[in-house]
Amino acid sequence: MPTRVIAAVLAGGVGSRMGAPSPKQLLPLAGRPIIERSIAAFEASPEVDEIVVLMVDGFVDRVEEIVADAGFTKVSRVLPGGATRTDTSVAALAAMAGAADSDLVLLHDAARPLVRPETIAACVAALGSAGAVGVAVASADTVVEVAPGSDGGEVIARTPDRSRLRRMQTPQGFRLGVARRAYELATADPGLVATDDCGVVLRYLPEEEVRIVPGDETNIKVTNPGDVEIAETLLRRAREDAGQGAAS
Repeated sequence: MPTRVIAAVLAGGVGSRMGAPSPKQLLPLAGRPIIERSIAAFEASPEVDEIVVLMVDGFVDRVEEIVADAGFTKVSRVLPGGATRTDTSVAALAAMAGAADSDLVLLHDAARPLVRPETIAACVAALGSAGAVGVAVASADTVVEVAPGSDGGEVIARTPDRSRLRRMQTPQGFRLGVARRAYELATADPGLVATDDCGVVLRYLPEEEVRIVPGDETNIKVTNPGDVEIAETLLRRAREDAGQGAAS
């Protein structure tokens, strides 16, 4: 059987920092819900065969309406997410129970609606020779490690080499068998604390190399109210650049 690529758009969090009455994934971004734009990126990708959406419990019906109205054909199901990011990833993998270990999965945060098609394609291409890949960009800022200070505040304990630091984005891609094995071990660990899927593979399958795929600064995560305005500005600039390119 040919290798299939399944994208999971993860929207299990409520986005409390946004301060909105409904999950941030449903907020409008240039006239379309954030989650619709995230799904659309994978719907338009020729590399992706199927899309699974994990949404905050209680809002699944609303996302099903969005999918139907947009005419998305690759979305096979919309399911409730979990209480944590890890629980939502586990639910996404469970939804792929019928897929082969050799198939590929892209786990994407729905709060990153501006992911570029080139990034999706690069993830899939990298998985041709790797079991796990993470999208990342270089850190332009100096990052410091802190420790408690004598006055009760914080002091700088260490300044890591910035040239070796990266800021992780999504999607994060895996051969499905790799993700399954990592999460099987992770969910059996009562001390599990994880914020991203590559970190789970790194911790529980240390022999598995996690390859880096260069990301893009426009692939921002919409977390705070001001991020919506930034994302709309980036969308407008992208449309203007596309129009200028077509005119030339």
